[in-house]
Parts: sequence; structure tokens; C-alpha cells
Amino acid sequence: MKVLVDTDAFCKLGLAGLLTDAVAHLGAQIADCERLPALPHMLRRGSLPRRFGQQNCESLLEAADSIRSLQPFTSDWLDRFLPVPGIDPGEAQLFSAAADRKQFVLSGDKRALRAIVNVEGAAQALSGLIVTLDAVLIALHDSIGAAALRTRIAPLRPFDTTVGICFSDGNTDSLSAAWSYYNSLASEVAPLVLWRPPSRTP
Repeated sequence: MKVLVDTDAFCKLGLAGLLTDAVAHLGAQIADCERLPALPHMLRRGSLPRRFGQQNCESLLEAADSIRSLQPFTSDWLDRFLPVPGIDPGEAQLFSAAADRKQFVLSGDKRALRAIVNVEGAAQALSGLIVTLDAVLIALHDSIGAAALRTRIAPLRPFDTTVGICFSDGNTDSLSAAWSYYNSLASEVAPLVLWRPPSRTP
């Protein structure tokens, strides 16, 4: 199955070197992924370099260029998502493509996920297809191990609140913390059903 990757998830997983591992849990490879057309441009200038640092963004350019760009398309879903507060045009494109094609969306935009319920029928159309960063961390915890994940995720701690808390030096149970964040968001976005990681629940 193809995987649509939003900009936030790409940057965070890319900086940790975990994007390939993440999409593998969805039965995909990088060749099966698509990203927004503006991503390379956004990595060169604008809010992303200010947020993640110019050098970090430059290091992600090659990975961004290796992922196919989502091609322009028309969709009734796009017309429904675009006017909704909390869903920016990029997320609207990804959600629309996912609803039409039944593809996974790897998303780091929790504000947009909370807004999906405001689009009639969207929660049902996207149920099981939205893969959050919390869910990815849980899945990777089992597949690569707690110690390896903590080491690889370290570059993200300054840039992501959930990662910073779950993998703080004082937190010895990162898996339980990640499940707590996942379950909290899952409750907030109901009736949308998030992709659930194949991991034991603590």
C-alpha cells in the first residue's frame, strides 16, 4: 500500500533516520511513498529552517527528492477539507487522496486530525488510515528495541513535545508514555479511528 507522508512527519522521522522503518510497519517502502510538492522548497526557506534549523533541513533534501511528489488531482473530498479551520491546504490534499484511494497518511499534525470530525463522512472514510507519530514510536519500540529507539530519537527531543517527554532522561518507561499520548489523541479525534500499532498495550 502507498503511504502519504505529511511535512511534519517527514521532518521528524527523517531527522531521526526512522522514516524507512516507519513506513515498513505499514507494509511499504520509500518508493511507495508520496509527499507534498512544496516540501523541497519548504526545506530550503521559510518556517521549516526556522523551526528545525537550516543545517537539519538541508540534510533532509536528498530524502525529500527521493520521494515522489503527490500529483495535482480533483476530488470532492478536497472541496470539503479546504474550508475547514485547522486543516491547511497541504493536509487537505493528503486527506483527500487518502480518502479517495484508501491509502495511509503518516501525519504529525494533531490540530488537523482533531478537525477531521468537522467534515461530514471524513471520519468514516479515513478510519484506520491515519498513522500518528505516537503510533510509529510504539511500533518502533518493539521492532528496533527501546535502547536503539531512544538513541535514534534523541535529535527530535528539542523539536517535539511528545518525544521530549516520552524519551526524557528521567523517563524510564517510554512505551507507557507513548501509549498514553496515543490513547489521549485517539479519544479526542473519535469517531475517527487511528491506525493502531501492533504492539502490546502496557
